[in-house]
Amino acid sequence: MQWSKKKIYGKRGFTLIEVLVVLIIIGILAGYIGPKIMGRPEEAKRTKAAMQIKGLETSLHLYKLDNGSYPSTEQGLSALVSPPESGNLPSNWRKGGYLEKQKVPDDPWGNQFIYLSPGVHSEFDLMSYGPDGESGGDGENADINNWEIE
Repeated sequence: MQWSKKKIYGKRGFTLIEVLVVLIIIGILAGYIGPKIMGRPEEAKRTKAAMQIKGLETSLHLYKLDNGSYPSTEQGLSALVSPPESGNLPSNWRKGGYLEKQKVPDDPWGNQFIYLSPGVHSEFDLMSYGPDGESGGDGENADINNWEIE
């Protein structure tokens, strides 16, 4: 059986005008929605910092369960990665440490978390100074503190 040229070549595609209309609509939507989506990275970083603090809190609680006390401020969070060599030495420090990646993470802005033990607000205080890297601040520069995280 032979196909007629009409059946093969008779199908039409999109015209240039139709393609341009669709591109303009996509451009308008991207211009409207894009800034709303792109304005949320700072909120995502704050959420990540809060999650990191909760994870560090869990590791600190495990450290205390094994050793009877939290690491001192001097020993810092590095006591979760390698056994402290000064201060109150841990008696049952877990081989491999208390952090999965064998490294104390930085906050989402590349700064170290601040750790105080004993803390002012609880047995230990753990905080990120936020994007400005300085204590205090408000709005987007507000500190993220373990005693304020629910």
